[in-house]
Amino acid sequence: MGAYNFERMTVLVVDDNRHMRVLVRTILESLGCRNIVEGKHGQDAMEKMTHYRIDLVIVDWNMEPMDGIQFSRWVRNSADSPDPFTPIIMLTGHTEKEKVLGSRDAGVTEFMAKPVTARALYTRIVSIIETPRPFIRTEHYFGPDRRRQILPYPGEDRRVTTPTPAKAAAPKSSTTQLTKEKLDALQKAQARMKTMSNR
Repeated sequence: MGAYNFERMTVLVVDDNRHMRVLVRTILESLGCRNIVEGKHGQDAMEKMTHYRIDLVIVDWNMEPMDGIQFSRWVRNSADSPDPFTPIIMLTGHTEKEKVLGSRDAGVTEFMAKPVTARALYTRIVSIIETPRPFIRTEHYFGPDRRRQILPYPGEDRRVTTPTPAKAAAPKSSTTQLTKEKLDALQKAQARMKTMSNR
């Protein structure tokens, strides 16, 4: 299907449904993956991550006792996480907007809706390889940059543009301007004052 060789990649597949784990494993094997580790739920996946060097996680959203969101937050934020930069693909039948945003905010790298196909999974893996997003750390978030597109900013981009020098302000009214006559009168007055002070 593609030009990438996934033989040496270790993938952790986490789903509480054994049939779904078998399906994802079969797809991964068809893509050339040889090192596939399975987890039954989030807590099981935590243990697997501490025993194996995992290159990619494919996790289901809805599991007990620890779901995919809780597991993703553990990977990204826990001091016990072996690699907080591990790519995570959330695989779920829940495609409502709030679920997608919840996955994004938990630090998930990619989101996939069930039913899964080999082409869709391959596309997500290639996207992670070819267009990796930088990781962002804020007070309340650590994970891949959540912005997927660069939208035009409607105003002036002052961070990039060199500021233009300020122009001299024009006089507000003609009464503040010194006319030639007023200037001459002022200079004559100053000269008279000088003459008077010299006496």
